Amino acid sequence: MFQNWLYPLEDTVEGLEDYQFGRHIQRYTEALPELKETQVAIIGIGDQDAGAIRRELYQMSYPFRGLQIADLGNVRNTDISFIIPLIRELLDSQIFPLILGNAARQALAQYKAFQSLQQLISLAVVDERIPYSRESEDKEQYFLKEILDSKHSRLFHLSFIGCQAHFVPPGTFEYLDKRNFEYVRLGKAKAEPAELEPLIRDCDLLSINLSALKQAEAPGQQGATPSGFTTEEACQVTRYAGMSDKLKALGLYGFRESLDRNHQTANAVAQMAWYFLDGFYHRKGDFPVSTDGLAEYIVEFKKMDYQLTFWRSDKSGRWWMQVPVKTRSKYQRHRLIPCSYADYMLACKNELPDRLLNAMRRFG
Repeated sequence: MFQNWLYPLEDTVEGLEDYQFGRHIQRYTEALPELKETQVAIIGIGDQDAGAIRRELYQMSYPFRGLQIADLGNVRNTDISFIIPLIRELLDSQIFPLILGNAARQALAQYKAFQSLQQLISLAVVDERIPYSRESEDKEQYFLKEILDSKHSRLFHLSFIGCQAHFVPPGTFEYLDKRNFEYVRLGKAKAEPAELEPLIRDCDLLSINLSALKQAEAPGQQGATPSGFTTEEACQVTRYAGMSDKLKALGLYGFRESLDRNHQTANAVAQMAWYFLDGFYHRKGDFPVSTDGLAEYIVEFKKMDYQLTFWRSDKSGRWWMQVPVKTRSKYQRHRLIPCSYADYMLACKNELPDRLLNAMRRFG
């Protein structure tokens, strides 16, 4: 069935040594590979752009023994409606889609494919701008309007990482606050990178627009600006994403090979993909896979006659806290929210963490 959606790749990995990435993955060339054991599938949107990223990725090392990766080539049609059933088929098959796209709006395919499988969705977007405006009708630039303004939206939570205030109308931040969505501006994200991990661990889907990287790091993108993340910081974000057992799909969007210099941006995106796979390879099977191995910590707020329950994983050292609300069954998987050790220490000082307050407001 996948052949209906995808163009096969050229049957060549000439010049690669045995330790390199391209020698160790399944590739859709003349025939579709056997996908029964496949855990991650690479999908390209835009032949020239995705091909440039692959050439860089294939040359990197492959230390992921036992991880089954398949490169399924490029989509035959870049229309969102064409890509949706492809991603849904991968998700149905318990295969993680790693999407190499050339336009930020293609994240809609991720979301719409997943919404048929889950009642409520947590989405995180890494971008220098917030692609939403209540006034503008530009659906290309403000593609989140299609989700946020929908009367039948299945969006439970939305987080933005790396947004820059000088690109965002003040009214947009006010709107996000009113909806109890979260955003971490670039300065804070760079100053406290470890605090991004719980935010990423809480999402079902992650979309990364290359515009979040500064021009000096990633010139191969439209409308590049001088401020943003470095490649190293972006790779840390994707590794956090790979480590998250809750995450079901990742999209790296916005690369344009025609604007690149000396393959610099293609290599940056390939590194981001590689560090995602490194995180995926080192997943610990923490919540929501299982609560086994989670140590319980109860913090008493004596002045308020109130207690808060935290959980810590013995496998990874990561923390969760339980939202103390009664709610319907469809919200249950969102009640245990990822947090940091700093949140736990704040609670020990009789202060409620902002992360918890935001979560309680989302539950109403």
